[in-house]
Amino acid sequence: MKKYIFKRILISLATLFVILLVLFILMDLMPGTPFNDEKLTEAQKVLLYAKYGLDKPFYVRFFLYAKNMLKGDLGVSYAINKNFAVSEMVKERLGISIGVGAMAMLLGTVFGLILGILAALNHNSWIDNLCSAISVIGVSVPSYVCALLLCYYVAYRLGWLPILYNTEQPVTSLILPAIALSVSPTANIARFTRSEMIDVMNSDYILLVQSKGVKNWKMIITHVLRNTLIPVITVMGPILVNLLTGSSVIEKIFGIPGIGRLMITAIQENDYNVTIACAFVYSVMYIVVMLLVDILYGVIDPRIRIAKEEA
Repeated sequence: MKKYIFKRILISLATLFVILLVLFILMDLMPGTPFNDEKLTEAQKVLLYAKYGLDKPFYVRFFLYAKNMLKGDLGVSYAINKNFAVSEMVKERLGISIGVGAMAMLLGTVFGLILGILAALNHNSWIDNLCSAISVIGVSVPSYVCALLLCYYVAYRLGWLPILYNTEQPVTSLILPAIALSVSPTANIARFTRSEMIDVMNSDYILLVQSKGVKNWKMIITHVLRNTLIPVITVMGPILVNLLTGSSVIEKIFGIPGIGRLMITAIQENDYNVTIACAFVYSVMYIVVMLLVDILYGVIDPRIRIAKEEA
């Protein structure tokens, strides 16, 4: 297992290097310039390019950036917040985005598992139909529609929670965004849990366990849920990444100063360093989450762990 994890880490590092190279190439091909001030003359733009090292060859800039990144230096902002360290800009906003995504994932996982388990245990009943209907609605309705409904009814009409992000109320300000983001994960996890749990409950080894006289609740917890969780975790990994990286629209609606909103602004302003930093942070989060999911396989199912050790 240790060898497998070490190998995966090496592959992940190589993947991140390739991602950084691709980002640099895309930024180099992007039309426009970060210095779009009409008051700047061509001579002044040339001086700015020389000041920030943008006049150097591509390969020189790339390896210099990669070297500085290893030291925690992501360069400075050219347009959004001139000469301000990008690492500080990302650090200020990353925690907020992770907080929203984590709250949404927690809500989605808890309610998704509850709906899925209830539907599976009451297969072909009105409870199953109700849970399935909720899941279909959750998949069909976009998160920004849920966000607008929550803003109008919960925040505006009832006044229970703030509409826009308030630095004095950081926790309560994230509740509505987290609920809006959790609708889709709840539906997806519920559908997948229901499907997998029904398959497990109809399998031969569960019938064998029942024939041995194992109590129903013990059988569900020990055998059914454990085998159901393995494929469910497979779905939860990409869902978590999507929550962490795809919340830019929700951040815009609720005025959350997160990394998604920063990335949109950076693309609009052609701020190369900020764009590369935000996209690279998203890539790191994706690879780390998928690596953790892969490790969890071995923790939940010993058969997978043994197979990995043999490989």
